[in-house]
Amino acid sequence: MEVLSLLIPVSLGLGGIGLLAFVWAMKTRQFDDPEGDANRILDDRWDQRPKE
Repeated sequence: MEVLSLLIPVSLGLGGIGLLAFVWAMKTRQFDDPEGDANRILDDRWDQRPKE
């Protein structure tokens, strides 16, 4: 049972680090791609058909 006294703070710390990384990514607008998929679907370089 004494291992829980170590594992619980470690897991909470890692969860907090993950949450901080997510908040940082949202604040620095890492997930914004206003023209990405809209233009990419029309571009021939991103064609998903198999080459013959």
